[in-house]
Amino acid sequence: MNKNTKEKICAFYASDYHFEMMSLPYIDKRMQDKNEIVILTENNLEETIKTLLEKTNLKEAKKEKILKLDWKNNDLEKFKTIKKKVKQEEDMVIFIKGKENYIHNVNRNIEKWLPEERNIKIVDCYDIEEIAENMDEIMKQYQKILRTTGEKQIEKL
Repeated sequence: MNKNTKEKICAFYASDYHFEMMSLPYIDKRMQDKNEIVILTENNLEETIKTLLEKTNLKEAKKEKILKLDWKNNDLEKFKTIKKKVKQEEDMVIFIKGKENYIHNVNRNIEKWLPEERNIKIVDCYDIEEIAENMDEIMKQYQKILRTTGEKQIEKL
């Protein structure tokens, strides 16, 4: 994979709620910066994000904007949106959340569909249960990690 085309960040989650709680501050900030946000997810997150947002103290308008992001697992529709928005040269953050194999396949498709695009930031979100033993290996493939406090450089040991 050509690592020069897009900025890539990794993240690790323990559950759908954990992924959502961790990504919400980052999504909110990117929305304020007028970035397009796309969430490619292996499983449907519509119900968990609704539940989570009901329990947050975000303003209603902000909750609505976040809910308007498509939290379903309908990759084909989202790829069409990505392709259109990228052609309009909008800055985009793409979350890819799921098992390692799903993340790998989606990244391969993004490279195939959008080989030259540089205005994309990809956040690969791994299920910690699945990759626990390979976490160090996975982190070696990235410069940054997403935490609730935002992007952090990964310290090379």
